[in-house]
Amino acid sequence: VQLVESGGGLVQPGGSLRLSCAASRYTTTYYTMGWFRQAPGKKREGVASMYGDIITRYANSVKGRFTLSKDNAKSTLYLQMNSLKPEDTAMYYCAAAQGFISDGYLTEAKYNYWGQGTQVTVSS
Repeated sequence: VQLVESGGGLVQPGGSLRLSCAASRYTTTYYTMGWFRQAPGKKREGVASMYGDIITRYANSVKGRFTLSKDNAKSTLYLQMNSLKPEDTAMYYCAAAQGFISDGYLTEAKYNYWGQGTQVTVSS
C-alpha cells in the first residue's frame, strides 16, 4: 500500500485547506483510512478516521471544523480543514489499516501503512 499526501501549505487563522491522500488502488474501499498530525515536540495524534462510505470519526479538537471524504474511483482520501487555528500547525500524515477498526481508530499503532506527510502551517 502506498500513500502520498498533498495539499499542505501556509494559511492564515480562520482559513481553509484541503489535504489529499492518493492511495494504491482499492485502498480507500477496503481499508480504514486515517489522518494523523504531529506538531514539533509533540506526539503524533489522530485527527480523523473513515471506513466505508459513512463511518467517519473525528478527534474532539477538530470536530465541526474538519471533514473527511473520499473518491473510491480515484482511491483518494480528502481532509477538508476549515476555521484553521494556529494550534492546527503540524505535519499531517495519511495512514491505512486493513479492515475495520472498531476500537482505537485514532490510535497510531492500529495503522500499518503511512505516507510521508504534508506540512500545514497556520499563521498570520
